[in-house]
Amino acid sequence: MSNSTNLGGIFTLIGTPFTVNRMGYGAMQLAGPHVFGPPKDRPAALAVLRDAVAAGVNHIDTSDFYGPHVTNQIIKEALHPYKAGLVIVTKVGARRGDDGSWIMDSSRQGLIDGVHDNLRNLSVDALDVVNLRVGGVTAPTEGSIEEPFTVLSELQRQGHIRHLGLSNVTPAQLAEAQKIAPVVCIQNFYNIANRIDDSFLDSLATQGIAYVPFFPLGGFTPLQSTSLEAAATSLGATPMQVALAWLMQRSPNILLIPGTSSVAHLRENIAAAGIKLTPEILNSLNAIAGTAA
Repeated sequence: MSNSTNLGGIFTLIGTPFTVNRMGYGAMQLAGPHVFGPPKDRPAALAVLRDAVAAGVNHIDTSDFYGPHVTNQIIKEALHPYKAGLVIVTKVGARRGDDGSWIMDSSRQGLIDGVHDNLRNLSVDALDVVNLRVGGVTAPTEGSIEEPFTVLSELQRQGHIRHLGLSNVTPAQLAEAQKIAPVVCIQNFYNIANRIDDSFLDSLATQGIAYVPFFPLGGFTPLQSTSLEAAATSLGATPMQVALAWLMQRSPNILLIPGTSSVAHLRENIAAAGIKLTPEILNSLNAIAGTAA
């Protein structure tokens, strides 16, 4: 599994030299329980990263508030010096309390500290892509993002960041950000059963902007559907593989970053990129959310 065909094809992030395989890897689960502290099995975490890159994955999603610091330090230990063409995407806009709590922090100093924490723990001179994380756990929150996005654009001009993205935002917030600096990707909550972003996704596709769904397999509540299970049985696949395959076929600008701390599960996720869904199966799966793509 070392070519883009086996990873769902390729996508070029608009305005960048980055061409990534559509099946990527999300590193959040490499930290300890509740994304806090060290992993129970550090060698296993290192093995997952090395196996992903060996399989052709060249898009890794992370953040220095995973752990905190832990996930990026594991990425550095496993992969540094980084292979040419590997794109590491991180995010800022939150931090962790001593008790493991998640604290939203889009203050100027918080963003500056977040960027420099990522630079230090990944051991890079500049970050490939930095997403500004806003909104709640799964849904955006209305409001201006001008001030925090302006801070990131300043850090970009200073050479600390190559490209900018957004996470958990509305179309209006994207439009506001685009007046400040180009946006190469959007990370929002989206999967086969949660499709509020359907029209937003289609709009981004026309602009050539990548859409990176987080919680593609349901998140804290895993996807459950008799239609999904039936499709999986007919294809000789797992329901989660079918859910990933559906996303691959939903739109060519979707980039996937399913996370896992298991090499076996990683290989299952990668294999999902090669599953082709028939029109009949697509119709049954689209009905899960009561809409048609």
